[in-house]
Amino acid sequence: MSSSHKVNDMKGVMGLLRVKVVRGINLAYRDARGSDPYVVLRFGRQKLKTSVKKSNVNPEWNEYLTLSITEPIHPIKIEVFDKDTFTRDDEMGDAEFSIKPLVDCVQMNLEGKAEGSVIRSVMPYRHNCLVGESPIIWKDGTLAQDVVLRLRNVESGQVELQLQWVNIPPVPGLM
Repeated sequence: MSSSHKVNDMKGVMGLLRVKVVRGINLAYRDARGSDPYVVLRFGRQKLKTSVKKSNVNPEWNEYLTLSITEPIHPIKIEVFDKDTFTRDDEMGDAEFSIKPLVDCVQMNLEGKAEGSVIRSVMPYRHNCLVGESPIIWKDGTLAQDVVLRLRNVESGQVELQLQWVNIPPVPGLM
């Protein structure tokens, strides 16, 4: 891909969202000995995957996936699957959450905020899959949010994520 294509691909990008897929908690059994789970993260047309964790319903991924954030701000969807060798991968639940509260905080003037300040808290409600309160914190000169999601369409399971906003410096002549 030429550098001009890369620059054009970045046009309209508000920033990057660095998502650390931390772990799965009490995921569903899909095989006799457990499950071989992996996570798929979707935002718009972007689709990213973690590695597969063999025979583990409480996997620890600690893997970073980075999404380019553009408007309109859609919810991020996560899906958990059980990797199968000879058949289609089994669904192990899904969840979605809005990053709009985080993006709203990004657009505030946070200069001079104390390290560790809670800028806003997102509360669980029927449509966001959050297990508990999810504070947006000013940390190391950027915004971070810890998120624990309850999986839907499955008998059990949660996924823990850590979100971090990454500003993109403006490219001269692009704006």
